[in-house]
Amino acid sequence: MLADNLKQICEEIQLACDHVQRPIEDVTMIAVTKSVESYQAEELIKLGVEDLAENRVDKLLEKKAVLKEFSNVKWHLIGNLQRRKVKLIINEVDYFHALDSLKLAEEIQKRSQKILPCFVEVNVSGEESKHGFKPDEVLSFIQDIAVFNKIKVIGLMCMAPLNASDSEVHMIFSQLKKLQLNVSEQRLPHAPCTELSMGMSNDFPIAIEEGATFVRIGTAIFRGA
Repeated sequence: MLADNLKQICEEIQLACDHVQRPIEDVTMIAVTKSVESYQAEELIKLGVEDLAENRVDKLLEKKAVLKEFSNVKWHLIGNLQRRKVKLIINEVDYFHALDSLKLAEEIQKRSQKILPCFVEVNVSGEESKHGFKPDEVLSFIQDIAVFNKIKVIGLMCMAPLNASDSEVHMIFSQLKKLQLNVSEQRLPHAPCTELSMGMSNDFPIAIEEGATFVRIGTAIFRGA
């Protein structure tokens, strides 16, 4: 079942890329394993998936410990991170997708033993329930963290509202793409900002059409498994 689901997702990624004439190599699929056990994540790895994501610190540490023999796996933390948990996780992940405050950046700088690729989280839709910066706050924040040599802003991240129409999702993802281009055009050494983390199981084809380079897919992979 997992193999069939992965095959279908890869076909949908290819179709979305073809639709806007992008090479499929531009898009990294991250398997979000937050709702499954370690043995299912292991099955995915054996099927060739190399990027796994969790949204909780304890679950990521647990799965990484169980799957430590798979050294090729890149671990993504995609959920909100409390400052008190930074020291537990920050040296265990390869990417962090939810940098959403100056105080969190300060704590990462203090605790990290390496340069960490980060995505700045942007609340494009303005939903009160979502974390992230307002679009007009992003550039000044990125400029403010230039002094932090352990943080590399490789891109921006957002989530579209679950009940949004396709046209609304297109608009939200398009806005993030424009913002990403604006940041990258600043040519800041600590913030190349060439990547976009956006799109989940319900909207990843739209995200790819609008420029996503990382899509975070969970439900579609494990459906029926």
